[in-house]
Amino acid sequence: MPHSFFDALEKRVPAQREEALLAELPRQIAHAKLSSAAFADLLKDVDPAAVTSRAALARLPVIRKSELQERQQAARDARAGAVASGDVFGGFSALEYGAFMPRVFASPGPIYEPEGTGKDYWRMARAMYAAGFRPGELIHNCFSYHFVPAGSMMETGAHAMGCTVFPGGTGQTEQQVQAMRDLKPAGYIGTPSFLKIIVEKATELGLTLPSVKKAMFGGEAYPPSLRDWFTARGIDGYQCYATADLGLIAYETQAREGLVLDEGVIVEIVRPGTGDPVAEGEVGELVVTTLSGGYPLVRFGTGDLSAVLPGACPTGRTNTRIKGWMGRADQTTKIRGMFVHPKQVDDIVKRYPEIVRARLVVTGEMANDTMTLKVETGANPDGLAARIGESIRDVTKLRGTVELLQPGSLPNDGKVIEDARSYK
Repeated sequence: MPHSFFDALEKRVPAQREEALLAELPRQIAHAKLSSAAFADLLKDVDPAAVTSRAALARLPVIRKSELQERQQAARDARAGAVASGDVFGGFSALEYGAFMPRVFASPGPIYEPEGTGKDYWRMARAMYAAGFRPGELIHNCFSYHFVPAGSMMETGAHAMGCTVFPGGTGQTEQQVQAMRDLKPAGYIGTPSFLKIIVEKATELGLTLPSVKKAMFGGEAYPPSLRDWFTARGIDGYQCYATADLGLIAYETQAREGLVLDEGVIVEIVRPGTGDPVAEGEVGELVVTTLSGGYPLVRFGTGDLSAVLPGACPTGRTNTRIKGWMGRADQTTKIRGMFVHPKQVDDIVKRYPEIVRARLVVTGEMANDTMTLKVETGANPDGLAARIGESIRDVTKLRGTVELLQPGSLPNDGKVIEDARSYK
């Protein structure tokens, strides 16, 4: 089956894409420092012209959602009663209220996100095209239109592609069915669970929705069992991976082999709790640098786990593929009244060049638990386990045992801390 592409960028030789992204990188960092007060502070000692490789990028700090929230809250506290400006975004936005910021959204926290201007600001049209949508079609959009940006993200992408949108939003299931019956959209965009509810409601009402042949899903897991449920009802559904901070990160294609990265982001996969890139194929946290001018996030930690898939997409798209969402990277665990963080495990590991990989496993019952640092090592000099045990106590202030393993013994699932305790 021949495949078509949203644009020529998807078919670039990988080396050309990498060269283009790395050429944009120093310009983006310079722009972030100049236009964003937060990055002017965070990257004050960084020379943008020197950040021309992934190795140089990996030396910059990872910015996490918690820092966005903390800086936004500090700005709100400092400006209580004052006229709001770009400061409400914690100094990360290069935009201020007015014609170049048509909307502001809020995610839980609250964390406020600016929407900039420009065609397909969130870069969603590419994912829609891969899901089968084409110019001239009507799309039934059931992502929320209030507070969070999801509804606007999809609508602006659909408009950029030349589609008409019905703003269905969430809830009102019978009205959703009626609108689909009357307007006959080519497909649906929203969470998979809500489309399932709509289809089941239509069946309950004795109605069918024959025009809805395709769907693009986000915001929830989309397991094969649910995909098969839709396929049995004539609906071809594909996933996309996007966030309110970053816009589109990756999208599914007809090959259904992982998610292809968007053309407008630089993605790294790092060891949880650190900013250190992992080997290709190893599970780690997705860290994203956008090339957006309005909200120039550099090394933004998504908190999501994934891994790079080897090889190219069978559809002919040449960008890197990832496995999709594989869990959360924040594995902070409370042990005997003390919080232990993935960064602390990394601090221990970095003291011993003999360690290849490590995982802290917590077992037992709450208040009566034990922790074991399982360590892959190709060497076993005398006293290594005892010295690692001393470092566990030094870093975490807790006692733990050490188990030495052969390289390759630990599962490749991104876990640095595994909580295997009984919670009965």
